[in-house]
Amino acid sequence: MIIKNAEFIISAVSPKQYPTDNLPQIALAGRSNVGKSSLINKFINRRNLARTSSKPGKTQTLNFYRINTNQFYFVDLPGYGFAKVSQSVKEEWGKFIDRYLGGCAEVKGVIQIVDIRHAPSKDDVSMYEWLMSKNLPTLIVATKADKISKGQWLKQLKLLKTTMNTVPEQEIVIFSAETGQGLAELQNWVENKVTGEAFGEGDEING
Repeated sequence: MIIKNAEFIISAVSPKQYPTDNLPQIALAGRSNVGKSSLINKFINRRNLARTSSKPGKTQTLNFYRINTNQFYFVDLPGYGFAKVSQSVKEEWGKFIDRYLGGCAEVKGVIQIVDIRHAPSKDDVSMYEWLMSKNLPTLIVATKADKISKGQWLKQLKLLKTTMNTVPEQEIVIFSAETGQGLAELQNWVENKVTGEAFGEGDEING
């Protein structure tokens, strides 16, 4: 898979603003500041296409990034679990995300990003349970792997699986946007969901 181009399309606040070209969409879910933007940038080998909000947790938008002109979208969902947001706003976010993930036929999979350094939060668990209830193809990405020693990875993975009560067949990728750890596995999963084909030898990503 060669990434020829990638561009930010829109920050949508309602379904009327969603792209209408019927391209496959891969949604990214995770807590505020967990690293969704860093994952997108690493995937496309660009530094600043996806930017972190200066006011994390205070925007209720779906950010659409088109990857290659006619291939697929990454859709960055509003970060959940931001402590300074009121309960009523959190509930509105929940409805917003629910309407998108539950009602958009173009969504081919969801990447749920969690911080490998810590036990998954209640919000992480709730999101995973919801995704499983909707039978949405889901990849868990345990990010920030460069922040702990490799010797801790398996211990943290076990904690993740236990806390989130993952299904036996759940795919999990240990990832680092800094080192590229897990990038090939992430690419394989996305490629499979978007086209039904996995990466082969010789496939590459160009900036």
